[in-house]
Amino acid sequence: MTLNDGKFSITVPASSANLGPGFDSMGVALSLYLKLEVEKSEKWECFSTSEELKDLPGDEQHFICQVALQTAAKYGVDLPPCRIKVESDIPLARGLGSSASAIIAAIELADYVGKLGLTKKEKLLLATDIEGHPDNVGASLFGGLVIGSYQNGEVDILSLTETSFEMVAVIPKESLLTKDSRGVLPSTFSYPDAIQASSTANLLVAALLTKNWELAGKMMEQDLFHQPYRKPLIPFYKDVETLAKSEGAFGVALSGAGPTLLCFSENGKGKSLEKELKTALPHMSVRRLDIDYSGSKVYKLENVNRS
Repeated sequence: MTLNDGKFSITVPASSANLGPGFDSMGVALSLYLKLEVEKSEKWECFSTSEELKDLPGDEQHFICQVALQTAAKYGVDLPPCRIKVESDIPLARGLGSSASAIIAAIELADYVGKLGLTKKEKLLLATDIEGHPDNVGASLFGGLVIGSYQNGEVDILSLTETSFEMVAVIPKESLLTKDSRGVLPSTFSYPDAIQASSTANLLVAALLTKNWELAGKMMEQDLFHQPYRKPLIPFYKDVETLAKSEGAFGVALSGAGPTLLCFSENGKGKSLEKELKTALPHMSVRRLDIDYSGSKVYKLENVNRS
């Protein structure tokens, strides 16, 4: 990046993983965003006006800087220092893919500043190697509803845009670290349980693609992979599920590892669902969300200012 390159922006959507039985393999991009404004600087600087982000490191120790530097180093590039304004409306440690969006933003930063020329596939593999699974990072990178597989150092993913639904996120004030919620999962699965669990996930995909919302909701509830073990960590799960379904949601699922719950509705029904849940749950943040179909974007800010 030369001094004449000016500022550029990176925008990355949030994501929700699993959707019930699609454990570590299904994700959906959400209309919440991490945004970076970047320009060349004499030293690495990160700052934010977001209250939740103010206590993060303000230099190259910031997670985004670290991932960007490590990504560039893999290609033998020394990344010049940048001044980065970081803003986000993605709550931290709530199961909405905040770390995945940061990883994608960092890789986009390294690619743009370091002129790496990475393909989407290469970006996905880099992100999946860091995250450990492709659901969140795949959704944030490609947008849409994604289904992915990560095996033997290779990642394959499909981004689907033929399905459409709305979501209402019920976000508690309390956080839940992924490492804590992973700690309650079993280390092994019996063969019959694996067959039943995978068939549930397969049928969820088919139901979403054919817009059989009732069946999709049923499959979300019948997950065996993670929700039965994590629900005890979410004391309000059953109450929110019962309320949401009484107000028109076709399904409810933990967003990622939780504690956020996603309530799924057909298009056009999300606003009324949001209104009812806000009234009934004043102690939580309730937000209607759309599917983001664009994924991560990088663009010069000068172009945006002239439009």
